[in-house]
Amino acid sequence: MNKGQKLLKRAKKIIPGGNQLLSKRSEMFLPGLWPAYYKKAKGCKVWDLNNKVYFDFAGMGVTSCVLGYSNEDINKALIGGLKNGSMCTLNATEEIDLAKELIGIHKWSGMAKFCKSGGEACMVAIRIARAYTNKNNIAFCGYHGWHDWYLATNMNNSKNLDKQLLPGLKTKGVSNSFKDSIKPFMYNDINSLKKIFKKKNNNIGIIIMEPMRGVKPKHNFLRQVKSIAKKNKAILIFDEITSGFKDNYGGLHLKLKVDPDIAIFGKSIGNGYPISAIIGKKEIMQVAQETFISSTMWTDRLGFIAAKATLKKLKQFKINTIISNYGNKIKKGWINISKKNKVKISISGQDAIPYLKFDYPNNLEILTYFTQEMLKKGFLAGGQVATSFAYNDKIINKYLKEVDKVFSKIKVCLKNGKFPLKGEIKHSTFKRLTG
Repeated sequence: MNKGQKLLKRAKKIIPGGNQLLSKRSEMFLPGLWPAYYKKAKGCKVWDLNNKVYFDFAGMGVTSCVLGYSNEDINKALIGGLKNGSMCTLNATEEIDLAKELIGIHKWSGMAKFCKSGGEACMVAIRIARAYTNKNNIAFCGYHGWHDWYLATNMNNSKNLDKQLLPGLKTKGVSNSFKDSIKPFMYNDINSLKKIFKKKNNNIGIIIMEPMRGVKPKHNFLRQVKSIAKKNKAILIFDEITSGFKDNYGGLHLKLKVDPDIAIFGKSIGNGYPISAIIGKKEIMQVAQETFISSTMWTDRLGFIAAKATLKKLKQFKINTIISNYGNKIKKGWINISKKNKVKISISGQDAIPYLKFDYPNNLEILTYFTQEMLKKGFLAGGQVATSFAYNDKIINKYLKEVDKVFSKIKVCLKNGKFPLKGEIKHSTFKRLTG
Protein backbone atom coordinates (compact mmCIF):
# COMPACT_ATOMS: atom_id res chain seq x y z
CA MET A 1 0.00 0.00 0.00
CA ASN A 2 1.38 3.43 -0.97
CA LYS A 3 1.85 6.19 1.62
CA GLY A 4 -1.13 8.13 0.26
CA GLN A 5 -3.53 5.25 0.85
CA LYS A 6 -2.11 4.67 4.34
CA LEU A 7 -2.71 8.32 5.17
CA LEU A 8 -6.21 8.15 3.70
CA LYS A 9 -7.12 5.35 6.10
CA ARG A 10 -6.14 7.60 8.99
CA ALA A 11 -7.98 10.57 7.48
CA LYS A 12 -11.26 8.65 7.24
CA LYS A 13 -11.22 8.22 11.03
CA ILE A 14 -11.26 11.99 11.66
CA ILE A 15 -12.72 13.50 8.44
CA PRO A 16 -16.07 12.30 6.99
CA GLY A 17 -15.19 10.48 3.78
CA GLY A 18 -11.52 11.33 4.28
CA ASN A 19 -11.42 14.72 2.52
CA GLN A 20 -13.38 17.87 1.70
CA LEU A 21 -14.11 17.34 -2.01
CA LEU A 22 -15.99 14.30 -3.20
CA SER A 23 -14.54 14.42 -6.71
CA LYS A 24 -11.01 14.17 -5.29
CA ARG A 25 -11.66 10.90 -3.48
CA SER A 26 -9.55 7.92 -4.52
CA GLU A 27 -12.70 5.87 -5.11
CA MET A 28 -13.46 8.16 -8.03
CA PHE A 29 -10.33 6.98 -9.85
CA LEU A 30 -8.68 3.82 -8.52
CA PRO A 31 -9.94 2.54 -5.16
CA GLY A 32 -7.13 1.45 -2.85
CA LEU A 33 -4.35 2.29 -5.32
CA TRP A 34 -4.69 5.98 -6.19
CA PRO A 35 -1.83 8.13 -4.73
CA ALA A 36 -4.48 10.21 -2.89
CA TYR A 37 -2.14 12.97 -1.60
CA TYR A 38 0.50 15.16 -3.17
CA LYS A 39 3.77 16.54 -1.84
CA LYS A 40 4.39 18.98 -4.69
CA ALA A 41 2.66 20.16 -7.86
CA LYS A 42 4.35 22.17 -10.61
CA GLY A 43 3.25 22.75 -14.20
CA CYS A 44 1.36 19.57 -15.05
CA LYS A 45 3.52 17.34 -12.81
CA VAL A 46 2.50 15.94 -9.43
CA TRP A 47 4.78 14.39 -6.80
CA ASP A 48 3.09 11.89 -4.45
CA LEU A 49 4.11 11.00 -0.90
CA ASN A 50 6.36 8.24 -2.28
CA ASN A 51 8.17 10.87 -4.40
CA LYS A 52 6.87 9.32 -7.60
CA VAL A 53 6.21 11.87 -10.34
CA TYR A 54 3.10 11.84 -12.53
CA PHE A 55 1.79 13.87 -15.44
CA ASP A 56 -1.70 15.04 -14.53
CA PHE A 57 -4.21 14.08 -17.24
CA ALA A 58 -6.98 13.50 -14.71
CA GLY A 59 -8.34 16.95 -14.05
CA MET A 60 -5.64 19.53 -13.24
CA GLY A 61 -7.11 20.46 -9.87
CA VAL A 62 -10.73 19.63 -10.86
CA THR A 63 -10.36 21.76 -14.04
CA SER A 64 -9.26 24.86 -12.07
CA CYS A 65 -5.53 25.12 -12.88
CA VAL A 66 -5.76 26.20 -16.49
CA LEU A 67 -2.30 27.83 -16.34
CA GLY A 68 -0.75 24.87 -14.55
CA TYR A 69 0.24 24.25 -10.96
CA SER A 70 2.27 26.85 -9.07
CA ASN A 71 2.48 29.24 -12.01
CA GLU A 72 5.39 31.63 -11.52
CA ASP A 73 3.53 34.78 -12.61
CA ILE A 74 0.61 34.07 -10.29
CA ASN A 75 2.97 33.20 -7.44
CA LYS A 76 4.89 36.45 -7.91
CA ALA A 77 1.70 38.52 -7.77
CA LEU A 78 0.52 36.69 -4.65
CA ILE A 79 3.82 37.08 -2.82
CA GLY A 80 3.50 40.84 -3.25
CA GLY A 81 0.00 40.69 -1.80
CA LEU A 82 1.17 38.61 1.16
CA LYS A 83 3.97 41.04 1.96
CA ASN A 84 1.48 43.90 2.08
CA GLY A 85 -1.09 41.96 4.10
CA SER A 86 -3.85 39.74 2.72
CA MET A 87 -6.49 40.74 5.29
CA CYS A 88 -7.30 44.10 6.88
CA THR A 89 -10.04 46.12 8.57
CA LEU A 90 -10.15 48.17 5.36
CA ASN A 91 -10.96 46.88 1.88
CA ALA A 92 -8.58 45.79 -0.88
CA THR A 93 -8.57 47.93 -4.02
CA GLU A 94 -8.04 44.82 -6.14
CA GLU A 95 -11.71 43.98 -5.60
CA ILE A 96 -12.72 47.06 -7.62
CA ASP A 97 -10.09 46.35 -10.27
CA LEU A 98 -11.42 42.81 -10.78
CA ALA A 99 -15.05 43.97 -10.90
CA LYS A 100 -14.18 46.56 -13.57
CA GLU A 101 -12.32 43.99 -15.62
CA LEU A 102 -15.11 41.39 -15.56
CA ILE A 103 -17.78 43.99 -16.37
CA GLY A 104 -15.57 45.25 -19.19
CA ILE A 105 -15.34 41.76 -20.68
CA HIS A 106 -19.11 41.22 -20.33
CA LYS A 107 -20.68 44.37 -21.78
CA TRP A 108 -24.19 43.13 -20.93
CA SER A 109 -23.39 43.23 -17.18
CA GLY A 110 -23.20 46.16 -14.79
CA MET A 111 -22.15 44.86 -11.38
CA ALA A 112 -20.06 42.10 -9.84
CA LYS A 113 -19.92 40.35 -6.49
CA PHE A 114 -17.28 37.90 -5.25
CA CYS A 115 -17.05 34.76 -3.14
CA LYS A 116 -14.45 32.04 -2.60
CA SER A 117 -16.04 28.98 -4.24
CA GLY A 118 -18.30 28.05 -7.11
CA GLY A 119 -20.88 26.64 -4.72
CA GLU A 120 -21.05 29.94 -2.84
CA ALA A 121 -21.38 31.91 -6.08
CA CYS A 122 -24.23 29.69 -7.20
CA MET A 123 -26.11 30.19 -3.93
CA VAL A 124 -25.55 33.96 -3.98
CA ALA A 125 -26.86 34.15 -7.55
CA ILE A 126 -29.99 32.24 -6.58
CA ARG A 127 -30.54 34.50 -3.55
CA ILE A 128 -30.22 37.66 -5.65
CA ALA A 129 -32.53 36.32 -8.36
CA ARG A 130 -35.18 35.30 -5.83
CA ALA A 131 -34.94 38.71 -4.15
CA TYR A 132 -35.44 40.43 -7.49
CA THR A 133 -38.35 38.36 -8.78
CA ASN A 134 -40.07 37.59 -5.46
CA LYS A 135 -40.59 34.09 -6.83
CA ASN A 136 -39.27 30.96 -5.10
CA ASN A 137 -39.35 28.24 -7.75
CA ILE A 138 -36.40 27.29 -9.95
CA ALA A 139 -36.14 25.58 -13.35
CA PHE A 140 -32.68 24.14 -13.90
CA CYS A 141 -30.52 22.08 -16.23
CA GLY A 142 -27.08 20.60 -15.46
CA TYR A 143 -24.94 20.49 -12.33
CA HIS A 144 -25.09 23.29 -9.74
CA GLY A 145 -23.51 21.98 -6.54
CA TRP A 146 -24.49 20.53 -3.21
CA HIS A 147 -27.18 23.01 -2.12
CA ASP A 148 -30.51 22.09 -0.55
CA TRP A 149 -32.49 23.52 -3.45
CA TYR A 150 -30.57 21.33 -5.92
CA LEU A 151 -30.82 18.06 -4.00
CA ALA A 152 -34.51 18.74 -3.34
CA THR A 153 -35.08 17.89 -7.01
CA ASN A 154 -35.09 14.23 -6.01
CA MET A 155 -37.79 14.55 -3.35
CA ASN A 156 -40.62 13.73 -5.73
CA ASN A 157 -38.59 11.39 -7.90
CA SER A 158 -35.31 9.91 -6.68
CA LYS A 159 -34.09 9.73 -10.29
CA ASN A 160 -34.70 13.36 -11.28
CA LEU A 161 -30.98 14.16 -11.05
CA ASP A 162 -29.85 10.98 -12.78
CA LYS A 163 -29.73 12.69 -16.19
CA GLN A 164 -28.22 15.89 -14.78
CA LEU A 165 -24.73 14.38 -14.32
CA LEU A 166 -25.18 12.92 -10.82
CA PRO A 167 -27.24 9.73 -10.49
CA GLY A 168 -28.32 8.28 -7.18
CA LEU A 169 -28.25 11.40 -4.99
CA LYS A 170 -30.34 11.22 -1.83
CA THR A 171 -32.14 14.12 -0.15
CA LYS A 172 -31.23 13.23 3.42
CA GLY A 173 -30.81 16.40 5.50
CA VAL A 174 -32.67 18.59 3.00
CA SER A 175 -35.67 20.54 4.28
CA ASN A 176 -39.06 19.39 2.99
CA SER A 177 -39.89 23.04 2.41
CA PHE A 178 -38.05 22.84 -0.93
CA LYS A 179 -40.28 20.06 -2.21
CA ASP A 180 -42.09 20.88 -5.46
CA SER A 181 -40.13 24.13 -5.90
CA ILE A 182 -37.36 22.78 -8.14
CA LYS A 183 -38.12 21.73 -11.72
CA PRO A 184 -35.49 19.98 -13.90
CA PHE A 185 -35.43 20.24 -17.69
CA MET A 186 -33.19 18.52 -20.22
CA TYR A 187 -30.45 20.09 -22.29
CA ASN A 188 -31.35 20.61 -25.95
CA ASP A 189 -34.98 19.74 -25.18
CA ILE A 190 -36.85 23.05 -25.19
CA ASN A 191 -40.20 21.30 -24.79
CA SER A 192 -39.15 20.00 -21.37
CA LEU A 193 -38.75 23.65 -20.27
CA LYS A 194 -41.95 24.81 -21.97
CA LYS A 195 -43.93 22.15 -20.07
CA ILE A 196 -42.75 23.60 -16.75
CA PHE A 197 -44.01 27.08 -17.60
CA LYS A 198 -47.30 25.78 -19.02
CA LYS A 199 -48.35 24.59 -15.58
CA LYS A 200 -50.59 27.05 -13.73
CA ASN A 201 -49.12 28.89 -10.76
CA ASN A 202 -45.64 27.59 -11.58
CA ASN A 203 -44.07 30.55 -9.67
CA ILE A 204 -40.81 30.07 -11.62
CA GLY A 205 -38.59 33.10 -11.08
CA ILE A 206 -35.25 31.58 -12.06
CA ILE A 207 -33.84 29.50 -14.89
CA ILE A 208 -30.31 28.32 -14.10
CA MET A 209 -28.26 26.18 -16.45
CA GLU A 210 -24.83 25.40 -17.80
CA PRO A 211 -24.57 26.86 -21.33
CA MET A 212 -22.74 23.67 -22.28
CA ARG A 213 -21.13 20.63 -20.68
CA GLY A 214 -21.13 17.40 -22.68
CA VAL A 215 -22.76 18.40 -25.96
CA LYS A 216 -23.15 21.60 -27.97
CA PRO A 217 -26.48 23.47 -28.03
CA LYS A 218 -28.63 22.90 -31.12
CA HIS A 219 -31.68 24.39 -32.83
CA ASN A 220 -31.11 27.79 -31.16
CA PHE A 221 -31.69 26.08 -27.83
CA LEU A 222 -30.07 28.76 -25.66
CA ARG A 223 -31.86 31.57 -27.47
CA GLN A 224 -35.16 29.77 -26.95
CA VAL A 225 -34.40 29.41 -23.24
CA LYS A 226 -33.67 33.12 -23.04
CA SER A 227 -36.91 33.92 -24.85
CA ILE A 228 -38.92 31.82 -22.37
CA ALA A 229 -37.16 33.54 -19.44
CA LYS A 230 -37.95 37.00 -20.83
CA LYS A 231 -41.58 36.13 -21.62
CA ASN A 232 -42.14 34.83 -18.08
CA LYS A 233 -40.10 37.53 -16.33
CA ALA A 234 -37.68 34.94 -14.96
CA ILE A 235 -33.97 35.57 -14.32
CA LEU A 236 -31.68 33.56 -16.61
CA ILE A 237 -28.48 32.44 -14.85
CA PHE A 238 -25.62 30.84 -16.76
CA ASP A 239 -23.43 28.66 -14.55
CA GLU A 240 -19.96 28.92 -16.07
CA ILE A 241 -18.06 27.71 -13.04
CA THR A 242 -16.62 24.79 -15.02
CA SER A 243 -16.80 26.12 -18.59
CA GLY A 244 -15.82 29.75 -18.06
CA PHE A 245 -12.64 31.13 -19.71
CA LYS A 246 -11.55 27.74 -21.08
CA ASP A 247 -12.89 27.43 -24.61
CA ASN A 248 -13.45 31.17 -24.82
CA TYR A 249 -12.06 34.19 -22.98
CA GLY A 250 -14.98 35.43 -20.89
CA GLY A 251 -16.97 32.22 -21.07
CA LEU A 252 -18.87 30.04 -23.47
CA HIS A 253 -21.98 32.24 -23.52
CA LEU A 254 -20.00 34.98 -25.29
CA LYS A 255 -18.88 32.48 -27.91
CA LEU A 256 -22.44 31.20 -28.27
CA LYS A 257 -23.71 34.82 -28.42
CA VAL A 258 -26.44 34.49 -25.80
CA ASP A 259 -26.31 36.89 -22.84
CA PRO A 260 -27.87 35.89 -19.52
CA ASP A 261 -29.14 38.12 -16.72
CA ILE A 262 -26.52 36.71 -14.33
CA ALA A 263 -23.38 34.63 -14.93
CA ILE A 264 -21.25 32.87 -12.34
CA PHE A 265 -17.58 31.92 -12.58
CA GLY A 266 -15.08 30.02 -10.45
CA LYS A 267 -12.31 27.46 -10.82
CA SER A 268 -10.11 28.73 -13.68
CA ILE A 269 -10.50 32.49 -13.07
CA GLY A 270 -8.10 32.18 -10.13
CA ASN A 271 -6.00 29.26 -11.45
CA GLY A 272 -6.84 27.19 -8.38
CA TYR A 273 -6.82 29.95 -5.77
CA PRO A 274 -10.12 30.52 -3.91
CA ILE A 275 -12.14 33.07 -5.89
CA SER A 276 -15.52 33.06 -7.61
CA ALA A 277 -17.58 35.76 -9.24
CA ILE A 278 -21.21 36.66 -9.83
CA ILE A 279 -21.79 39.24 -12.55
CA GLY A 280 -25.14 40.53 -13.66
CA LYS A 281 -27.32 43.36 -14.89
CA LYS A 282 -27.11 46.33 -12.56
CA GLU A 283 -30.80 46.54 -11.69
CA ILE A 284 -30.75 42.88 -10.64
CA MET A 285 -27.44 42.83 -8.78
CA GLN A 286 -28.33 45.98 -6.83
CA VAL A 287 -31.01 43.95 -5.02
CA ALA A 288 -28.17 42.25 -3.11
CA GLN A 289 -28.30 45.37 -0.93
CA GLU A 290 -31.83 44.44 0.15
CA THR A 291 -30.98 40.97 1.41
CA PHE A 292 -28.21 39.66 3.66
CA ILE A 293 -25.19 38.40 1.70
CA SER A 294 -21.87 38.85 3.48
CA SER A 295 -18.73 36.96 4.52
CA THR A 296 -15.43 37.94 6.16
CA MET A 297 -13.21 35.82 3.95
CA TRP A 298 -14.76 37.12 0.75
CA THR A 299 -12.71 40.27 1.41
CA ASP A 300 -9.36 38.46 1.45
CA ARG A 301 -7.15 40.18 -1.11
CA LEU A 302 -5.31 37.12 -2.45
CA GLY A 303 -8.25 35.79 -4.45
CA PHE A 304 -8.62 39.13 -6.25
CA ILE A 305 -4.89 39.28 -6.95
CA ALA A 306 -4.83 35.71 -8.28
CA ALA A 307 -7.82 36.38 -10.54
CA LYS A 308 -6.35 39.62 -11.92
CA ALA A 309 -3.03 37.91 -12.69
CA THR A 310 -4.76 34.87 -14.19
CA LEU A 311 -7.04 36.90 -16.47
CA LYS A 312 -4.07 38.95 -17.64
CA LYS A 313 -2.18 35.85 -18.67
CA LEU A 314 -5.23 34.16 -20.20
CA LYS A 315 -5.76 37.19 -22.43
CA GLN A 316 -2.08 37.86 -23.19
CA PHE A 317 -1.32 34.38 -24.49
CA LYS A 318 -4.81 33.58 -25.85
CA ILE A 319 -4.70 30.50 -23.70
CA ASN A 320 -8.25 29.41 -24.48
CA THR A 321 -7.17 28.82 -28.09
CA ILE A 322 -4.06 26.91 -27.02
CA ILE A 323 -5.80 24.58 -24.58
CA SER A 324 -8.73 24.02 -26.96
CA ASN A 325 -6.21 22.90 -29.58
CA TYR A 326 -4.63 20.59 -27.00
CA GLY A 327 -8.07 19.14 -26.26
CA ASN A 328 -8.80 18.56 -29.94
CA LYS A 329 -5.43 16.88 -30.36
CA ILE A 330 -6.26 14.51 -27.50
CA LYS A 331 -9.71 13.80 -28.97
CA LYS A 332 -8.21 12.98 -32.38
CA GLY A 333 -5.61 10.81 -30.67
CA TRP A 334 -8.28 8.85 -28.81
CA ILE A 335 -10.23 8.32 -32.04
CA ASN A 336 -7.22 7.12 -34.05
CA ILE A 337 -6.01 4.86 -31.26
CA SER A 338 -9.46 3.35 -30.75
CA LYS A 339 -9.78 2.60 -34.48
CA LYS A 340 -6.31 1.07 -34.59
CA ASN A 341 -7.08 -1.22 -31.65
CA LYS A 342 -10.76 -1.80 -32.54
CA VAL A 343 -11.92 -0.51 -29.17
CA LYS A 344 -15.29 1.26 -29.24
CA ILE A 345 -15.37 4.65 -27.56
CA SER A 346 -17.44 7.83 -27.50
CA ILE A 347 -16.13 11.34 -26.90
CA SER A 348 -17.94 14.38 -25.51
CA GLY A 349 -17.28 17.65 -23.68
CA GLN A 350 -16.12 21.11 -24.68
CA ASP A 351 -12.86 21.32 -26.62
CA ALA A 352 -10.72 22.18 -23.60
CA ILE A 353 -12.28 19.46 -21.40
CA PRO A 354 -12.75 16.26 -23.42
CA TYR A 355 -14.48 13.20 -21.95
CA LEU A 356 -13.74 9.58 -22.83
CA LYS A 357 -16.20 6.70 -22.49
CA PHE A 358 -15.81 3.07 -23.51
CA ASP A 359 -18.92 1.95 -25.38
CA TYR A 360 -19.40 -1.29 -23.49
CA PRO A 361 -21.74 -2.31 -20.63
CA ASN A 362 -18.69 -2.58 -18.34
CA ASN A 363 -17.43 0.94 -19.11
CA LEU A 364 -16.53 1.59 -15.45
CA GLU A 365 -14.46 -1.58 -15.25
CA ILE A 366 -12.57 -0.65 -18.42
CA LEU A 367 -12.00 2.92 -17.21
CA THR A 368 -10.64 1.54 -13.93
CA TYR A 369 -8.24 -0.71 -15.82
CA PHE A 370 -7.24 2.22 -18.04
CA THR A 371 -6.43 4.33 -14.96
CA GLN A 372 -4.55 1.44 -13.33
CA GLU A 373 -2.31 0.84 -16.35
CA MET A 374 -1.70 4.55 -17.07
CA LEU A 375 -0.69 5.07 -13.44
CA LYS A 376 2.06 2.49 -13.88
CA LYS A 377 3.43 4.61 -16.74
CA GLY A 378 3.46 7.81 -14.70
CA PHE A 379 0.13 9.34 -15.71
CA LEU A 380 -2.83 10.35 -13.58
CA ALA A 381 -5.56 9.52 -16.08
CA GLY A 382 -9.23 8.68 -16.33
CA GLY A 383 -12.31 9.54 -18.36
CA GLN A 384 -11.72 13.30 -18.35
CA VAL A 385 -8.82 15.53 -19.37
CA ALA A 386 -8.79 19.18 -18.29
CA THR A 387 -6.21 20.68 -20.63
CA SER A 388 -3.73 23.21 -19.33
CA PHE A 389 -1.24 25.79 -20.59
CA ALA A 390 1.35 23.67 -18.76
CA TYR A 391 0.93 20.96 -21.39
CA ASN A 392 2.90 20.90 -24.63
CA ASP A 393 2.90 18.74 -27.75
CA LYS A 394 5.73 16.57 -26.43
CA ILE A 395 3.85 15.74 -23.21
CA ILE A 396 0.58 15.09 -25.07
CA ASN A 397 2.37 12.82 -27.55
CA LYS A 398 3.89 10.91 -24.63
CA TYR A 399 0.43 10.56 -23.09
CA LEU A 400 -1.10 9.30 -26.35
CA LYS A 401 1.76 6.82 -26.83
CA GLU A 402 0.93 5.24 -23.47
CA VAL A 403 -2.81 5.38 -24.24
CA ASP A 404 -2.11 3.36 -27.38
CA LYS A 405 -0.29 0.70 -25.34
CA VAL A 406 -3.11 0.49 -22.80
CA PHE A 407 -5.78 0.30 -25.52
CA SER A 408 -3.86 -2.61 -26.99
CA LYS A 409 -4.18 -4.36 -23.61
CA ILE A 410 -7.86 -3.44 -23.41
CA LYS A 411 -8.39 -5.07 -26.81
CA VAL A 412 -6.99 -8.34 -25.45
CA CYS A 413 -9.05 -8.06 -22.25
CA LEU A 414 -12.24 -7.48 -24.23
CA LYS A 415 -11.51 -10.60 -26.24
CA ASN A 416 -10.82 -12.64 -23.11
CA GLY A 417 -13.73 -11.11 -21.22
CA LYS A 418 -11.58 -10.39 -18.18
CA PHE A 419 -9.77 -7.30 -16.86
CA PRO A 420 -6.97 -7.98 -14.31
CA LEU A 421 -7.81 -5.28 -11.75
CA LYS A 422 -5.70 -5.05 -8.60
CA GLY A 423 -8.53 -3.43 -6.64
CA GLU A 424 -12.20 -2.46 -6.82
CA ILE A 425 -13.97 -0.91 -9.79
CA LYS A 426 -14.08 2.90 -9.61
CA HIS A 427 -17.25 4.52 -8.31
CA SER A 428 -19.68 6.03 -10.76
CA THR A 429 -19.96 9.78 -10.23
CA PHE A 430 -21.45 10.11 -6.72
CA LYS A 431 -22.31 6.47 -6.06
CA ARG A 432 -20.18 6.72 -2.91
CA LEU A 433 -22.89 8.84 -1.36
CA THR A 434 -25.46 6.11 -1.70
CA GLY A 435 -23.51 2.89 -1.59
